[in-house]
Amino acid sequence: MSLYLTDSEISDICDPLTRPSAQVRYLRSLGLVVNLKPNGRPLVIRSHFEAVLGGLPAKRDDALTEAPNESALILHFKARDGKKAKLQPA
Repeated sequence: MSLYLTDSEISDICDPLTRPSAQVRYLRSLGLVVNLKPNGRPLVIRSHFEAVLGGLPAKRDDALTEAPNESALILHFKARDGKKAKLQPA
């Protein structure tokens, strides 16, 4: 299996559109990242296509989903204001 969708697969997905520019617009409307081949035809990575249209859950970075450290934030603002502060246990 190829790393990229074949021209035939793209044609099947975009049927009845036959012009490469129309296919690119349609694929992008589906939420896909589409690059162009030197001949102007759309180029789509297979794994991205499967993730977007296959219903796979999006990967989330755990560091971005953690709650903010409220104690550290309070400590920061008190220190900025010149006040002594103690770290409160959570």
